[in-house]
Amino acid sequence: MASEMQRFGTSEDDDDDEIGMDVKEEDDDDDDDDEEKNMATPSMAGVDVGIVSTSSSNRFVPHHQFQEQTTPQGGGARRCRPQEEKERTKLRERQRRAITAKILAGLRRHGNYNLRVRADINDVIAALAREAGWVVLPDGTTFPSRSQVQGTRPAGGTSPALVTLSSPQTTAEHTSPTSLRGISPGYQSTVNYNASHMKGSFVPTSSPYDVSSSARSQTSAMIGDGGGMQSDPPLGGSIDSVENRQVIDISGKVQERDFAGTPHVPVYVMLPLGVINMKCELIDSDGLVKQLKVLKSINIDGVVVDCWWGIVEAHAPQEYNWNGYRRLFQIVRQLKMKLQVVMSFHECGGNVGDDVCIPLPHWVAEIGRGNPNIFFTDRAGRRNPECLSWGVDKERVLRGRTAIEVYFDYMRSFRVEFDEFFEDGVISEIEIGLGPCGELRYPSYPAKHGWRYPGIGEFQCYDKYLMKSLEKAAEVRGHSFWGRGPDNAGSYNDKPHETRFFCDGGDYDSYYGRFFLNWYSRVLVDHGDRVFALANLAFEGTPIAAKLSGIHWWYKTASHAAELTAGFYNPSNRDGYAPIASMLKKHETALNFTCVELRTLDQHEDFPEALADPEGLVWQVLNAAWDVSIPVASENALPCYDREGYNKILENAKPFNDPDGRYLSAFTYLRLSPDLMERRNFMEFERFVRRMHGEAISDLEELCQNEETENLVDNM
Repeated sequence: MASEMQRFGTSEDDDDDEIGMDVKEEDDDDDDDDEEKNMATPSMAGVDVGIVSTSSSNRFVPHHQFQEQTTPQGGGARRCRPQEEKERTKLRERQRRAITAKILAGLRRHGNYNLRVRADINDVIAALAREAGWVVLPDGTTFPSRSQVQGTRPAGGTSPALVTLSSPQTTAEHTSPTSLRGISPGYQSTVNYNASHMKGSFVPTSSPYDVSSSARSQTSAMIGDGGGMQSDPPLGGSIDSVENRQVIDISGKVQERDFAGTPHVPVYVMLPLGVINMKCELIDSDGLVKQLKVLKSINIDGVVVDCWWGIVEAHAPQEYNWNGYRRLFQIVRQLKMKLQVVMSFHECGGNVGDDVCIPLPHWVAEIGRGNPNIFFTDRAGRRNPECLSWGVDKERVLRGRTAIEVYFDYMRSFRVEFDEFFEDGVISEIEIGLGPCGELRYPSYPAKHGWRYPGIGEFQCYDKYLMKSLEKAAEVRGHSFWGRGPDNAGSYNDKPHETRFFCDGGDYDSYYGRFFLNWYSRVLVDHGDRVFALANLAFEGTPIAAKLSGIHWWYKTASHAAELTAGFYNPSNRDGYAPIASMLKKHETALNFTCVELRTLDQHEDFPEALADPEGLVWQVLNAAWDVSIPVASENALPCYDREGYNKILENAKPFNDPDGRYLSAFTYLRLSPDLMERRNFMEFERFVRRMHGEAISDLEELCQNEETENLVDNM
C-alpha cells in the first residue's frame, strides 16, 4: 500500500451526496440546511455529476450542474425542516462517524493502510483505487497507469483510445469494504477533467506493476459496451452489470507480477562511505565480515566501494596508499563475492546521504588556494571545491600535469596494485568518477551554496579556463559578443517561470541560447570522451561504466531548466541524452542511471510545484542507451526499504512485454546501513533480490525463508 494517499471526489447513493469521514462533531444548522439541499435531488432533472475543489483544502466534493429544475408551488420558498428531523440527521451522522472510526482503525491495523488520523472518504477510496492499479491525481483525476496503457499501445507508439460507455445516466455503485467496483468517470487528459462531456467505465489494463504496495492491477483490461475491449476478470474477481454496463468486481488479493523465470539481474550493495578512513585503514573489519556474510546468505552478487582520490593520493602527487583497500578486497574474495570499484575523483561531504567528509587531496587543495580557477565557478564567483573544473582537463596546472593525466596515473596505479583481483575476476567492473558525486554533470545544485530542492540551479562555467573556451567558440561562430554566460538565468532556488532565460518562450530557445547550451553540453560530453579514452587504456579488458544523475524536477516544463544547468541539453524539443549515449558507445562504456525507484505520482504528491517526472526521465535515458546497444545498470537515488520502491525498481529492471527483451545489466543498492539490516527491512530486501534474480517465490517458501533470515540477522 502506498505510504502517501491522495484524495479524490466521490458520490454516495445515500440521502446525503457526500458526508466526510472526519470524526468531528459538526452541529451547525447551516450544515444541516446544506444537507437538506443535497437531499432535495428527486425534484431535479437532467443532472450531470462533475467535480469542483474547495479553496481551503485538497478535498473535493460533488457539484451538480442543473439543466432544469422544477420549482415547488408557493414561489420556490424552501421547506423548513422540523427540529426532530434535524436531530435525527445529527444522530445518523454521529453513528456514521463512529462506524467510520472503527473502519479506519481496522484498515490501519490489519490492512497496513497508512491513513491519517482524520482521514475522510477520499483517502480511503484513493487507497483502494491505487491498490486496484489506478493513478489518482490531487485534483481527483483517475486513470490507468502509464505502464498499463502501454500494454495496449499499438506499434506506432500512439496512445490507445479509451473505450467509454455512453449510458445517459450514471449510477454510482456503493463500494463495500470487501469489494471495489471498477466504475470511474472517463478522462480527457491527466490534467483536464470534464465529467459532463465524457462519462464511462474502465478498469486497468494488463500491467507490469506489482500491486501489494504500489497498487497495480495485472490482468484486467478496459471494458465498454458495444464492441469494446474485454478480458477475463482478475483472480478473485467477477464481472457484474450496473444499468447495462459491465464492471469488474475486484475482490480478494490482487496478484503481484510474477518475475519467476525472468532474466537474472545481478544485485550489488554499496558499502558505507567511510568503510576506509583517511589513513586508508579498514574500519571495523569484524563487523563488516558479519554483514557481508548475511548479504552472502541471500545470494547478493557483490558489493560496490568508492576508491577515494582524497585518501589514496592525499599528501603528495603520485604517492599512493592502497593498504585499506587491499584488506577489504581480500575479505570480499574470501567470501566469493564480486566487486565493483568506483574511481572517486570528487570530495565526499555536503550532499544528500553523505555521512563522512573526504576532501580532495591536500596538495590539490593547496594548488586551489593559489589558483581557485581550477574549480567550477558560478556567475557570482563562488567556487566549488567538490571536484576539478573540466576547464583544466588539458591545462598543466597540477604540478606540471593536466587533470586528465592525474586521473590516468591514479587509474593505472590501481590496475597494477590489484592485478591479482582483476585476473581472478573478483573485480568485475570499474566505474569512473566524472564530476560531483561521481556523476557526469556540472555541480549546478550545491547545497553548500544554498540550493534547495526544487531550485533550477545555476550554470557553472565562470572559471577562467571554461570562459576562455566559450569565448573561442563564440569567435568561431562569428559572434564574439556571445562569449559570455546568460545574465537572466536566475539563481539557485528560482523556478523556470521566474527567469527570462528558462520561461516558456525564453532565451534558452533563442539563437544565443541554443549556441550557449550546445557549447555547455558539449564540454560535458568532451570531458567524458577524454576520460574514457584513457580509462580503457588503464583497464583494458575490464568493463567500465559512467554514472548519470536523474535530474527529474522541472521535467514537465518546456525548458527542463534543472537539466540544462547540469549540462544535459534536454528541452522538450531535443533529446539531450542521445549524444551522451553515443559517446559511451564509442568507448563501449556501460551507463549507470539513478532514481529508478522514484514514482512520478509520489513526486507530485510531495512537491507538486516541481513538475517532476522521474518515470518519464528514466524511460527516456534507458531507451537512449538501449538504442545504441550499451549495457544499462541503475541504482536508487534515495534510501529504499519498502516494497513499493522495490516494485518500481523491478518494473524498470525488467520492462513488461518489452519486444526486444531488454533488461538492466545490474542494479546497485544504495547502501549498506544499520537500517537495511533491521529484521523487517532486510526480509523485504531479500524478497526483492530473489525477484531480481528471477526466482519463484511461494507463500510457504517465503515464510520459511523469512524465518531463516530472521535468525541470521538476530545473530549478527
